[in-house]
Amino acid sequence: MSDEIEPVASGFVAHYGGRTHVAALGPGASEVTLFDEEAREGFEPASGYWRAVVEREDLDRLVLVRTTGSFGGEPCLVLDVSEENGEESLHIAYTGHSGLKAEALGYWMVDHGAYEVVVPREEVFSVRVERVPVPLTLPATEE
Repeated sequence: MSDEIEPVASGFVAHYGGRTHVAALGPGASEVTLFDEEAREGFEPASGYWRAVVEREDLDRLVLVRTTGSFGGEPCLVLDVSEENGEESLHIAYTGHSGLKAEALGYWMVDHGAYEVVVPREEVFSVRVERVPVPLTLPATEE
C-alpha cells in the first residue's frame, strides 16, 4: 500500500455557498444536511457543531467520498484505521458478491450479506480514495 494515501472514513461532502462541508442526506428526500465547526449564516447550533438543511438542487456539488482497496484479491471498503502497539490495522467491509469467499478470507458476518474484518494495514492493497458524484436532482417519480 502506498504511504501517500491516508484512508478516510466514508461520507458525503457538499460544496455550498463557496465552502465545502461534511454532509448527510436528508431529512427529506430532496434535502441535505450540512455541518460546520463554525457559526455560519443559515446554520443552527447542534451539540458542538453547526448545521443547516438545504435543498439538494441548491448545492454546487455533492460527492460520496470512500476509501476502497483489495484484501485477498477481493474488493473492500475501508471503514476505520486503528493503531495498537505501533501496528496499524484497517477495519474493512467486503464488497464482493460471494459470502463463501468472504468467510474463507476471515470476514465475519455482521448482518445478512454484510461481512467485516480487522486486518494489518499491509495486507490491504490498491488502497485509493474514490469521489463518486451524486446527482443534485432526483429522478421524477410517477404517481
